[in-house]
Amino acid sequence: MPRVTKSITAKKRHKKVLKSTKGHYGARSRLYKTAKQSNIKSLQYAFRDRKNKKRQFRSLWISRINAKSRSFGISYSKLIDSLNKKNIHLDRKILSEIATKDDLAFQKIINIALD
Repeated sequence: MPRVTKSITAKKRHKKVLKSTKGHYGARSRLYKTAKQSNIKSLQYAFRDRKNKKRQFRSLWISRINAKSRSFGISYSKLIDSLNKKNIHLDRKILSEIATKDDLAFQKIINIALD
C-alpha cells in the first residue's frame, strides 16, 4: 500500500489562508504562520466592528436629531420623551432622515409632540 503524504491538503490550506490575507502588509500576506495569525485577528476585528458600526450609526442619528431639534427650540431628550408619551413610534434612523431632508415634516412632528 502506497504512503500518503499531507502535501496536497497542506498546500490547499496554505493557499486558502494566503488568499484571505492578500491585502495585508508585509509578511502578514506572504508567510503562512504570520498570515494565519493575521487572518484570525482580522476576523476578530470584523466581528467586533460589525457591532460597533451599529453603535456609531445610532450615535450619528441622535446627533442629527439633536442638532435639528435644537434649531426648533427643543432638546433631543425632551423631544424623544414627548414622542414616547404621545405614543408616536418613530425610530431614530427615520427621525434623522426626516430631520436632514424635510424641515417642514420635522417641524410638524415637533408640534405634534409638544401639543
